[in-house]
Amino acid sequence: MARHPKHLPSEERQAATIQTVITLLAKHHPGELTTTIIAQHMGLTQGALFKHFPTKDAIFQTVMEWIANTLLSRLERAIEGIESAPAALEAMFMTHAEFAAHHPGIPRMMFGELQKSRASPTRAIAKTLLLRYRAMLIKLMQQGIANHEFPSTLDMDAAATLFIGMLQGLIMQAVIAEDMEQLQKQAPGVFSIFLAGITHPESASPATS
Repeated sequence: MARHPKHLPSEERQAATIQTVITLLAKHHPGELTTTIIAQHMGLTQGALFKHFPTKDAIFQTVMEWIANTLLSRLERAIEGIESAPAALEAMFMTHAEFAAHHPGIPRMMFGELQKSRASPTRAIAKTLLLRYRAMLIKLMQQGIANHEFPSTLDMDAAATLFIGMLQGLIMQAVIAEDMEQLQKQAPGVFSIFLAGITHPESASPATS
């Protein structure tokens, strides 16, 4: 028998809070999401919620930690055992697209935190996630160059920026359209154009007169 949220152990309560926040963020801007809304959605009082999280910032920090750990672990599993760098990059791209499509509240939180001017633990986690993500991409591209799958002249920094930017663009458009299904539908075509560009950069270069 499932236990009522009011009677969950601490770790389960924290996990339930994380999932509640992610669910609510699909419909609420992070700045509009209050501890009152979170507690009401969970059938709790604010006092009960504050036993586990002293502030809203503490809740958001825990949620961001879950996002970072979950996304990176899924990406690592997705590319495990794939020897081809292009195939591994594709697995990363599609896995990330699927993750965002299934958790539409996460992009709202990521964009919201990275747009803040003030430093915070939550923003620091988001920035670290991007750095680790970028490092995974660079490593795969280095592998691809070593295996002659990508040209030695490949600008890996630019390619990593483009990879991340494509996903951000797809995700933002899906969020604005309130249609996360389009994200997974469009991802394969977008990735194929990206792969053609980094595999045969000369064909993607502007024509010169």
